[in-house]
Amino acid sequence: MKLQPRIKICGLMDVQTIQAMDGLPIHEIGFVFAPSKRQISGRAAAELIKAVSELKAAGGKRPLAAGVFVNEDFAGLQAVLAEAPLDIVQMHGSETAALCREVRDKLNVQVWKVFSMKQDADGHEPKRATERLSPYKDAVDAVLIDAPGGGTGQTFNWEAINEYNQAAGELGITLYVAGGLHEGNVQELLRTYSPGGIDVSSGVETDGRKDIEKIRLFVRRVMEA
Repeated sequence: MKLQPRIKICGLMDVQTIQAMDGLPIHEIGFVFAPSKRQISGRAAAELIKAVSELKAAGGKRPLAAGVFVNEDFAGLQAVLAEAPLDIVQMHGSETAALCREVRDKLNVQVWKVFSMKQDADGHEPKRATERLSPYKDAVDAVLIDAPGGGTGQTFNWEAINEYNQAAGELGITLYVAGGLHEGNVQELLRTYSPGGIDVSSGVETDGRKDIEKIRLFVRRVMEA
């Protein structure tokens, strides 16, 4: 029996949309703290996380709250977590394994490391997946591969997914795929590559705002894959 992938909806900014997600089999809801059109403050996130805590989602449990950061230092992360009780810190920059380990151990959160899928002139990933991921062994709880820039609505060369899936499996952690996903292409991704999780943001928006009907359709497509 094929396992259902974990579903993360990222870039939420309002309580009403979160409340409307009640009952959907979603595992994580993400909030952006890095500079972005979706950026929110720790104080605003605290209110949104309260709404998340009241949801029943995958398995009848509440989704986990994930915060997206880019090259934030330990003190900055500690300050945000003092306001917003995140379950996951998702690091999108050049953060070291040592910092990831320190954040996970001292701040008592899951840590996810994101790897940008930059390609060389021939369209290939310049470094092997194992070479990029292995330094983070025992330092992170999941890895996520995304198109360069993140949140751009662009895909990357999916042929790299199998290699990253294998490397993540060898480390005993979940691989999430992001970048340009939407209801029209997510089934192809899942049926061809079977990642452990998927992360969507712009693909469930209308005019730059989260669209609950698109979220519901995206989730349905995932469940049908």
